[in-house]
Amino acid sequence: MATNRLLPFKDYGGCSIVGVMDQSGRLFGGDAVIRAIANMHERSNGLGGGFAAYGIYPARADQYAMHLMFDTAAAKAETEALLHERCFVHHAEEIPTRHHPNITGEPLVHRYFINIEPDADRPFMDEDDLVVELHMHINAAVQDAFVFSAGKNMGCFKGVGYPEDLGAYFRLDEYEAYTWIAHGRFPTNTTGWWGGAHPFSILDWAIVHNGEISSYGINKRYLRNFGYERTLQTDTEVIAYLFDLLIRKHELPLEVACRAMAPPFWADIERMGEDEAAQARAIRAVYGGALLNGPFAVVVGSTGRMIGFSDRTKLRPQVCARGGERLYIASEEAAIRTICPDPDIVWHPDAGEPVVGELNVGVRAR
Repeated sequence: MATNRLLPFKDYGGCSIVGVMDQSGRLFGGDAVIRAIANMHERSNGLGGGFAAYGIYPARADQYAMHLMFDTAAAKAETEALLHERCFVHHAEEIPTRHHPNITGEPLVHRYFINIEPDADRPFMDEDDLVVELHMHINAAVQDAFVFSAGKNMGCFKGVGYPEDLGAYFRLDEYEAYTWIAHGRFPTNTTGWWGGAHPFSILDWAIVHNGEISSYGINKRYLRNFGYERTLQTDTEVIAYLFDLLIRKHELPLEVACRAMAPPFWADIERMGEDEAAQARAIRAVYGGALLNGPFAVVVGSTGRMIGFSDRTKLRPQVCARGGERLYIASEEAAIRTICPDPDIVWHPDAGEPVVGELNVGVRAR
């Protein structure tokens, strides 16, 4: 007699992502996004979780909040000596945590609020460039030290564990932000370790990702031409650097940058009008190294903005909703309804179509 041997849990593509932005700029606690990501517990396996929050350091909004993890006290001492050599360190402290029985093997986690004076010998580099250079140098050259965010008035909190446990460990219920993004990890190609958890961040860009970047090798070599070094052993890292390169450095409009990373297929370009086709061909020709192949759905945070973005055939799920002033992006609608039971609108964006939330006109990112 046949027996139903299907396992009693949902079919999924692995990894969970959530983003919530209040476009009025109102700050709200981290408990909401923790509940949303916890709803998708089955999509992760306890080998990684994390959060990024925007607007959490209003008293130090003009300083870069560098979050670091250290595997050894020697790495901490070496990094601090480097910071004091290259930067003005306004304040340094241990990132507050609370004991959690499910979080083990944790590194030392500290934050440093810094600024860097312009380099007279390199006038072409502004303060953002110098912070990126320092970020890359620490990750590549200082053994057992890793920068996991270094933006202004924002921070990433991540590690090995389920995201809801890490949210409790980092005491995120005590923070308030106008944007939160979160990730539950189900690693398939790389090990689960603290530095390899999501989000991945550079300056104020932070990325959470469900999927796999099969063009990772090409993207990595392309980014190296512009000074970005891959050090954290996870393919998602390149997406953060591509957003920084294309939008901050090359000053591309967001829609053009997204089209460079997820361009239309050649067959679709052939069916476009002459002007649109010419633009699409030019983007593919100039930014071929930025094309992301493979399945992906991402939520991107930056100052005053949140972006949902998927691959050009939408091989990973992404659902969006609006409720009042808030934009929600998640892997599953259930996660959104956990914290917004009756949204004004729910929709599934088309493949490769960016969904953008921005602070309302006249609202200043705090």
